[in-house]
Amino acid sequence: MTEKQAFEILRKYGRANDARIISRHIAGRTGNKKSMLYALCSMLCALRAARALRRGTPVAKIVGRKWFYGMEFETGRYTLDPRPDSETLVEAVLESYPSQKGRNSLASDSEIKNSGVVDYPGNLGQQVAKVSGPSGKGMPKILDLGTGTGNLICSIIKNIPGAVGVGIDKSWRACRVARRNVKRHDLEDRIKILKKDFSTFDFRLSTFDFIISNPPYIADGDPRVDSGARHDPKLALYAGADGLSAYRAIAASAKQYLKPGGRIFLEIGAGSGAAVRDIFENAGWQFVQSQKDLSGTERVMIFILDLNSL
Repeated sequence: MTEKQAFEILRKYGRANDARIISRHIAGRTGNKKSMLYALCSMLCALRAARALRRGTPVAKIVGRKWFYGMEFETGRYTLDPRPDSETLVEAVLESYPSQKGRNSLASDSEIKNSGVVDYPGNLGQQVAKVSGPSGKGMPKILDLGTGTGNLICSIIKNIPGAVGVGIDKSWRACRVARRNVKRHDLEDRIKILKKDFSTFDFRLSTFDFIISNPPYIADGDPRVDSGARHDPKLALYAGADGLSAYRAIAASAKQYLKPGGRIFLEIGAGSGAAVRDIFENAGWQFVQSQKDLSGTERVMIFILDLNSL
């Protein structure tokens, strides 16, 4: 089956752009394109994709890939698809890292490889290169709570040479996807993915410079969930009757793992800013600022342990 033939089938059940992306994905499969078996497999793939489109399945779920912050990530039925709104969190972290304003001052790859080693955060027993971090006291260390595909931590660490991080998720299936994405972007020596829950992770105290999280923030039974989100895992979407249970867990447990002056960056749902701020301030955090996404919706909130250390 040719790409054009696949497109004609898919166009009947979805938008032209979606059909074009999927048909190119099908046409890009490896194999002897002149063989009968290849033609049959392509036909079956096109029909299966057409059925998925008819059911409202997002294109990313069909092709198993999604671009985010200029990088391609594997995604699937066990992970939340990376969304453009979440790039606001990546930008917020990079803007808060002083050296990002002058990329030339950051360590090069060769400097990272040749500058020695230190223990990786926690008890992971891994060795990574030692370079100068935000305060000149070592590399920045980042913890990602609910890493999913790993798109947030990969995007951030790829843009801060010398940074290292840990991504945790309670879904072992999501962890497998995240590890493959870490490998895809050649970050295996800088990012470790672990199966852990928000309230049970056990790293050394005062380990991380930044904590980031895009936690579940939809209330159980919320009718505003769009059709695309219905194909995402419930574990990554829903957070109790009010959609705030994940924030409560993070506010209670995360601060002991941040260094003095460390910051936490949280993605939030539309209209939940005041409630999230109350939760964190009542738990002893201090509000720094919030940032809006491209649509003008408050999307990221930043808290710090001690404002006097700024």
